[in-house]
Amino acid sequence: MLVAYIDEDPVGCGALKEYDTTIIEIKRMYVHPNHRGKGLSKAILMALTTWAKELGYLKCILETGEQMTEAIALYKRNGFEIIPNYGQYAEIEDSICFEKQLWKALGSVKQTVSLSSK
Repeated sequence: MLVAYIDEDPVGCGALKEYDTTIIEIKRMYVHPNHRGKGLSKAILMALTTWAKELGYLKCILETGEQMTEAIALYKRNGFEIIPNYGQYAEIEDSICFEKQLWKALGSVKQTVSLSSK
């Protein structure tokens, strides 16, 4: 879990939960209403995706409600793409699920490593 502070006051949070060995789910993104519009949501989202990448995951997924228009815009602006609803959200009509590839060039990196070792 990540908690964002201003001075000593917690003002936002987000968490990571392993979905499988290569995919991690972003959970509980939240910024207190008094602190919205200051870039905290983006900072939390970027910190979580960086952390997921450092942990070696290939992809982040997340879910939000269709009424959460600001969250949807945040995810789209930051490279997340809408995907079919997954897992527990598969049958929930007002859920919107997203994913972001963390290692887009992974195949070419592996290929370069094997070519350079010859």
